[in-house]
Amino acid sequence: MPALIPTRFTGRIVWLGTVPDRDAALASSPRETLGMTFAGPEAEAHGGLTRPSCSRVTSQYPKGTEIRNTRQLSVLGQEDLDAIAAEMGLATLDPALVGATMVIAGIPDFSHIPPSARLQGEGGATIVVDMENRPCTLPARPIENAHPGYGKAFKPSAAGRRGITAWVEREGTFRLGESVRLHIPDQPVWAHHDEARGI
Repeated sequence: MPALIPTRFTGRIVWLGTVPDRDAALASSPRETLGMTFAGPEAEAHGGLTRPSCSRVTSQYPKGTEIRNTRQLSVLGQEDLDAIAAEMGLATLDPALVGATMVIAGIPDFSHIPPSARLQGEGGATIVVDMENRPCTLPARPIENAHPGYGKAFKPSAAGRRGITAWVEREGTFRLGESVRLHIPDQPVWAHHDEARGI
């Protein structure tokens, strides 16, 4: 019996990009197509099969520990991006300014789709959801440069809307305008989830 359920939820890729040099700048450069290998998107500074651990996993590993890279992509929902912009007081927010790899329109509550869900393109390229991304202060500088006075507003406005991080499960190519289908694990929500989180 299949362990993953193809859902009725599909979205459309409305933006693609890569961060060519994360040390130079967070902002990504727009692309019309994006090839995926097991090491992540081509020409993406956040790619690689492994990465140094960061502040998000210091409860598990000392910062800088080499771990599996499950953060090869930063994917946002267009509806979440629109909501962030509105809360910041902007008409729109360019996904390049927040270092996005991909923006998908049409999947509701995108930032909270389940970990281990798959997003599969028409040609078969597939990424696996690691978890919800967390807002940080890094986009503040490129946003401030483009919209003076608004940079600091990003982090609070992006809470619960920052999209997801993901890694490549099947190689292939994603294209602007392509449809992607959401597949979710065939299991119930863990009954002890709130207790484990201390809620």
